[in-house]
Amino acid sequence: MAKSGPPPIVFILLFLLLAGGGWFFFLNKPASQDVSNNPPTPTPAGDGVPLPVAPVVGGASPVAASSFALPASVPAGTAVRIDGSTSMVTINQNLKNGFQGKFSGTRVDTKANGSEKGIQDLAAGTADIAAVSRPLTAQEQGQGLAAVPVALDTIALVVGINNPFKAGLTSAQVQDIFKGNVQDWSKVGGPAGQIKVINRPAVSGTHQTFKEQVLGGGEFGTTANITTLDRDATTPLLQALGNNGIGYATFAQVANQRTVRVVPVNGATPDAGNYPYKRQLYYAYKNPPSQAVKDFLGYATSSEGQKAMLAGN
Repeated sequence: MAKSGPPPIVFILLFLLLAGGGWFFFLNKPASQDVSNNPPTPTPAGDGVPLPVAPVVGGASPVAASSFALPASVPAGTAVRIDGSTSMVTINQNLKNGFQGKFSGTRVDTKANGSEKGIQDLAAGTADIAAVSRPLTAQEQGQGLAAVPVALDTIALVVGINNPFKAGLTSAQVQDIFKGNVQDWSKVGGPAGQIKVINRPAVSGTHQTFKEQVLGGGEFGTTANITTLDRDATTPLLQALGNNGIGYATFAQVANQRTVRVVPVNGATPDAGNYPYKRQLYYAYKNPPSQAVKDFLGYATSSEGQKAMLAGN
């Protein structure tokens, strides 16, 4: 006797109905919350637009790369305190003049106690912006600090204007001089005479960049002909060169000096595109930035601020 029950077509139709409903639910379900290990894109306080995430120079973890807008107006009484790299003295002063001139009643106080001191003051809250001539470390980023690039700089090698050495150097010769392997000008194409090397202190951002870019991460020499200054300042360095010394400084600070001569490296001067020793300069700030910091960085990174930065250069 045949078994009673629905014909097979009923089961086929039921299957198709269930499959179609599941497919409709999948297409129309709400987006699920991200449960991956990827951190959310950071958003500054008060802004509705997320900040883009950019890689950090040196292979550290990504940090927020803030984009600051040029303000239409800034309230009178706005004050910004800047401390940091001696390499950025001219940049700070030019931006101070431009900002105060554009926005009446504002005040920008600038100091130049070195990149490390600027970062310390920023973390302590005694500075609003740190001018730094190197990328922030992962530890500094972990303290809530971020940085925005403001200028591309070159590190120049300088000798006294009356130094009898009139030639250029190769990058290998520069390494040998600052590591103490070569101590006489005659070894690099000059007349006989001891090379007096004038080094900046370790707290200098320029010192650290020089180690990385020029010495390949190696250490400066400790031979008797190498003198390390107690204070990170360019003027005493230039004064110490005499007729047999060599030192280094940010190009903007020595380009118009009449007491020194810039030494070409690998046949290129610092203003040439193929010059080997280039670096990025930054303004560091504490996240989230205050309105005064946003306003100043918006001006500094605008086309108007970039023009003001180069005033007199």
